[in-house]
Amino acid sequence: MSTENPSAVAFDYDWEYSPRVGTLFGVFTLVAVIGWVITVALTAIHLFAIPAIPADAPVQGSIEVITSPWAYVFGIPLATLGGFYYLTTIGLALWWFDSRHPLIIKILTPITASGVVFSSYFVYLQLGVIGEICPFCMMSAAATVILFSLELAILRKSTTPSLSSMGSDLGSVVGGANVANIAIPVLIGLGTLAGLFMVPMLPLPDVVPF
Repeated sequence: MSTENPSAVAFDYDWEYSPRVGTLFGVFTLVAVIGWVITVALTAIHLFAIPAIPADAPVQGSIEVITSPWAYVFGIPLATLGGFYYLTTIGLALWWFDSRHPLIIKILTPITASGVVFSSYFVYLQLGVIGEICPFCMMSAAATVILFSLELAILRKSTTPSLSSMGSDLGSVVGGANVANIAIPVLIGLGTLAGLFMVPMLPLPDVVPF
């Protein structure tokens, strides 16, 4: 195994990563980006396609899933909340590439685990309650499972200190980060989601009938 600690900040502990950890994190980032793209597509469907469906029109299939009461949390599409989840994992993955600090791996573990829990519940709702399948939703659920599996693989390929021994160094890890490399991609993602919500509120002209 190879030691990877390029940070200029000194810590009272060491860690080691297998050479495969960098590749695993690369795949992790790619899967998170794919998951984010899926949630953007679903959010766009919520904002632009669903309002065009007449209120009394029968719906089935994926439309029935994403118009169900379970597809919203306080009026916000579940897909949009999923977008925030994927942006969080992308930001943390970029942070790891920047610092290579094992604290970020430990932070990712409960986050990716929670993604699997919530996705599993929504898959249960599709199969057992709604009785319909949303392909995009299932793809997002698969992405959360893959992210958690990659996180577990990263943990197995790493020799890291306990979380309690690293917790006090969070400030140092944050302070030594290249914020621009991490924040700019995440802000672009947030701006994309915000832009989707802003478009319906713009004073656009009505469609001209032909």
